[in-house]
Amino acid sequence: MTDGLDLEAYLERWAAGDAGRRDIAAVVASTVSAIIEISRVVSMGPLAGALGAPTGRKSGVDPQKEIDLIANDLIVDALKSAPVAALTSEELEAPLLFDKTKPLAVAVDPIDGSSNIDANTSIGTIFTVLPAIAGDDPAKSFLQPGHRQVAAGFAVYGPYTTLALTVGAGTHLFTLDEDKGIFIRTAHSVLIPSVTSEYSVNSSNYRHWDDCLKIYVDDLLRGREGPRGKDFNMRWTASPVCDIYRILNRGGIFLYPGDLRDGYGMGRLRLVYEANPLAMIIEQAGGGASSGRERIVDIVPEHIHQRTPIIAGSRAEVDYIERLHREPHGAGERSPLFNKRGLFRN
Repeated sequence: MTDGLDLEAYLERWAAGDAGRRDIAAVVASTVSAIIEISRVVSMGPLAGALGAPTGRKSGVDPQKEIDLIANDLIVDALKSAPVAALTSEELEAPLLFDKTKPLAVAVDPIDGSSNIDANTSIGTIFTVLPAIAGDDPAKSFLQPGHRQVAAGFAVYGPYTTLALTVGAGTHLFTLDEDKGIFIRTAHSVLIPSVTSEYSVNSSNYRHWDDCLKIYVDDLLRGREGPRGKDFNMRWTASPVCDIYRILNRGGIFLYPGDLRDGYGMGRLRLVYEANPLAMIIEQAGGGASSGRERIVDIVPEHIHQRTPIIAGSRAEVDYIERLHREPHGAGERSPLFNKRGLFRN
């Protein structure tokens, strides 16, 4: 239920008289102003033009869509006047240096799930805010582990537009009031249920998985008759923000492992501007986020567009998968889940 608090009032209350917090609040507000405009464009669908048209470039492993560029430009324009030293994006080969004297750096995935735009399926925007590292090389600000994030958020453009946000004081959910053009808080200090019976994984890649991942998912599918002793349901949207938003609301586990396809050995999500902000949001809601070997937010990026495997969501399920990694021959386990060619590889 909404408590009627809008995002501006929430940020003002959180920042109070602290100058550093006020800078963070200003960056979040500027990013959200772009999100509101992106929401307007997305909601128009074909009336806004050929949003799903390919540009001829790549966004990581996916063909870049027109909506990717539109969203990227809106975010860049919104942050130019904010206290941001540098910005990096999935749509940029190299980060932009705005003003090296400013205190913060922002990394974004302007449109998560843009391949879904023509199917009228939910898509989103992911962002993270980091302390800027002074100097002429803006890339350094983004090669920090995720536990140094000072804010993270994502929007989902679905039947209604939602915002999941943390500034290190819990995870809060906001819903866009389109008439007023503001976000209203609709869930306060979210807590992810620690136990779940739902999982999200792209089962169409089953034939590319290592045997250990097949065994893990097969055990879930066996339900009450299998080693897990209960039934599981699978949910998959192909937009990580949608799956994570569902997990914030009712629990679950999200898996995007590495697999045997060329270029997918380390999974698909980008560490800096996808996995890290999602991990911060989930951990602030009492969940877990891991590569299978370590906390996502403890990984030190080697380059801005680095990928990482990820498991994220209900704490008990994340802990279960990590235990399978640490003790592959533990009681009740049929075979190693993690090994040289395991579920979550290094």
